[in-house]
Amino acid sequence: MANMISISVGVGIAAYGEARFDTWGVFLQLGAVAFEATRLETSSFHFDFVIFGTNSLCAFALNLAVFLLVGKTSALTMNVAGVVKDWLLIAFSWSVIKDTVTPINLFGYGLAFLGVAYYNHAKLQALKAKEAQKKAQQADEEAGRLLEEREGEGNAKRTESED
Repeated sequence: MANMISISVGVGIAAYGEARFDTWGVFLQLGAVAFEATRLETSSFHFDFVIFGTNSLCAFALNLAVFLLVGKTSALTMNVAGVVKDWLLIAFSWSVIKDTVTPINLFGYGLAFLGVAYYNHAKLQALKAKEAQKKAQQADEEAGRLLEEREGEGNAKRTESED
């Protein structure tokens, strides 16, 4: 929990340090999304099977990928992957679009990065410990089978010599 809090605080600091954050701009963007959504409810809508099919296929592939990721790892890994995706987006906007990155942004990104790095380290250590435990259990089971086989062979030899 402390790890996720450090990641969240880092992302919050990075967002707070945005050089050109404007509350009015956020409201305008939200309004634009709302009005765009209502504009699409007109009666001139024509159903296109190709567009609908490809969009459905993309949505299905995305949901399948999320299902497999969460099934093989955890929901926390999915959230951490989202943070990494955001970093890549920020790096792209800084390097290609030449967007401004402030020292507060960098501090926030660094804190979030340390949280993700620690999470990955802890997850890897837990995986190694689980694998070592599984190997030790398999070795114990194998040793138990060998011991039973030897005892069974010894009992069989004694019964043959008694006959």
